[in-house]
Amino acid sequence: MNVDIEKVAAAIESDAGESLPDLRQALLEAQAGLGRVTTPEQILVRQAREKSGLTQAAFAERIQTPVAPLRDWEQGRFAPPGG
Repeated sequence: MNVDIEKVAAAIESDAGESLPDLRQALLEAQAGLGRVTTPEQILVRQAREKSGLTQAAFAERIQTPVAPLRDWEQGRFAPPGG
């Protein structure tokens, strides 16, 4: 699907009422399939950690997981196991 990134960016910025400097790059990455995907599991992991009031390091220790995978899950790089 060929989308005019400039038109999309202009419409989003118009709705937002402000310039969004990284928007065009993000749209280009998404169009190329390089964008991150937000999954329900990712949201649940982050919400659980935030609700606990723990840092990523403390939460990772609590769930007996290295902090790097937890960070990757929260940032959408990889899905949590079972996700």
